[in-house]
Amino acid sequence: MALVAYIRVSSLGQSLEVQRDKMRAIGVEPDHIFEEKRSGVDTNRPALKEALRFARKGDAFVITKIDRLARSATDLLQIVQQLQGKGVALRVLDQQIDTSTPAGKAMLQMLAVFAEFETAIRKERQMDGIAKAKEKGTKFGRKAQVTAEIAAQIRSMREDGLLIPDIIQKTGLSKASVYRALELAGRAEDTGEPSLPSGL
Repeated sequence: MALVAYIRVSSLGQSLEVQRDKMRAIGVEPDHIFEEKRSGVDTNRPALKEALRFARKGDAFVITKIDRLARSATDLLQIVQQLQGKGVALRVLDQQIDTSTPAGKAMLQMLAVFAEFETAIRKERQMDGIAKAKEKGTKFGRKAQVTAEIAAQIRSMREDGLLIPDIIQKTGLSKASVYRALELAGRAEDTGEPSLPSGL
């Protein structure tokens, strides 16, 4: 069994050294550590994709904390299911989670329920947020100002799997405004708390 590690920080100015040291301490080979400096909201993370491809049946995919891998229960569940499909266990060092154990498998069942609930709540908040923004006079047009509130709603749409063209059509914003909103949401996420409950 090989240990495959994924470590991440949200910005170029942050250091990966603490996470790197933890992986070395448990015996992860240097060439089995995949590093990334990108926001957890970004679903296009090359190092994560490479690490997931690299892991083989019987391996353990190791992270230090859940929020290093995903920022929502829905995203986390998708990644864990991908690992399960390859016969790879997930180990979370700081939260002492190991999906190869009975306790870890029970955690996955809870995660699936929470992910479904999270998706339903996000969609409801998304629609409520847009409705409230319109009530305040915010126009979802090409000249609309991208506020933090609008950015949060667009981020929710993206996390729900909507493509950029679909978001443009739904909000009436330009392509540049949508990307600016996602960038704004990413900066807010870097300074906020992860959306996952601490017990997972």
